[in-house]
Amino acid sequence: MEHGKLAKESRTIMTQIVFPTDTNHHETMFGGKVMEYMDKAAAIAAMRHARMQVVTASTDSLDFLAPIRVGEVIEVEAFVTWTHRSSLEVYVVVQSENLYSGLRTTNVTAFFTFVALGADGKPAEVPYLVPESEEEYKLFESAPDRFAQRRRRIEERKSDGRR
Repeated sequence: MEHGKLAKESRTIMTQIVFPTDTNHHETMFGGKVMEYMDKAAAIAAMRHARMQVVTASTDSLDFLAPIRVGEVIEVEAFVTWTHRSSLEVYVVVQSENLYSGLRTTNVTAFFTFVALGADGKPAEVPYLVPESEEEYKLFESAPDRFAQRRRRIEERKSDGRR
């Protein structure tokens, strides 16, 4: 594939209010619900970059940093940080906002990896990524190390007989 795409072209932001049905008995948001929103935003970002179907291949460094409370608003932001031949790495950050005080907190961060699929359902080549901002360059430059760690982890699981 000859052309590159800017990281900002994939940027996706989802905003949700946290209702009691989204929370556990501590009145904090279920981790699985947060992960669902993160996966959706990441998939949209990956599809915006690839302009084809994608499937989630892995989630790395999923770090829950602070609880999200009932009544707060969450903002889930995702953008492509790096591409390989048919794979895309997407960084996702979740921030909460207390609508009364205006206090914003970074709650969760993670890296999602997707594989782009062509019309035949097989992995397909994606455009290379062009970072612009300082944050985009930092994530882009550190991505090959994360890619190598993922590969090692997958190979170790295969050799252990685990999947």
